[in-house]
Amino acid sequence: MTLLAHDRYCDEIAHQVGRLRAVVTSGTDLAATVPTCPDWSLEDLVRHMGGALRWVDTLVRSRAQENIPEERVPLAAGPGERGDAAALDKWLAETGELVVDALREAGPDTVVWSWAGSPSAGFWARRMANEITVHRADATLTAGLPYEVAPDIAADALDEWLQVVEWAQRNTTDRGAEELRGPGRSIHLHATDTGPDLNAEWLIELGEEGVSWRRGHEKATVALRGPLTPLLLAFYRRLPLDHPDLEVLGERELLEFWLERASFG
Repeated sequence: MTLLAHDRYCDEIAHQVGRLRAVVTSGTDLAATVPTCPDWSLEDLVRHMGGALRWVDTLVRSRAQENIPEERVPLAAGPGERGDAAALDKWLAETGELVVDALREAGPDTVVWSWAGSPSAGFWARRMANEITVHRADATLTAGLPYEVAPDIAADALDEWLQVVEWAQRNTTDRGAEELRGPGRSIHLHATDTGPDLNAEWLIELGEEGVSWRRGHEKATVALRGPLTPLLLAFYRRLPLDHPDLEVLGERELLEFWLERASFG
């Protein structure tokens, strides 16, 4: 599994910030409930995402060697007045510029604290690129707008999700991750709209020793097939398995079992 270039992740963060800003200024009610994150309004979602970017900017700029509490991150909570799309848009634009500049200046190998075994600015560039890619899906679904994502980013987001689940199972006491252990079960993800150069297929094995995965076309207990973007969103629990663009072949219960338990821990 090969990571994308550091600059590619930085470019994507900037791109996704711009697309998220377009949702903020689309006229969509900022108080609208996010259907995929029902505890949040659209404004809550945007403030959460912007706050995460501000936090990473602070980590990277300070070359942090330990976690920095949110209350020490400047303007992490966003603009003071709620319901002001122009102020929220301005804050988000400034946030994107800050974090992208910090990540580019640091480069991928600068040592920075992280929570998942890879203490580097490169870890955070990848994490934020994929985080905002998925949260922009939440925002566009709320606004009823079309959503698409570049194939290389979509495939990398699936890789990262699988890596994080694997890491959580081996390094945390998360009960859901523990329940994924077991003999002789496997999941195949198959993107139907990409060529062989991308190799957008995955085999996930749920073994006694834990979750393992690899890219490739192999038979499995259950398969999830569809275009890469819907495949990504379903695997991140943003689309239902019965979405018309998706097809489940084999033991659907195993796929549902995975989706209920796979998490960041």
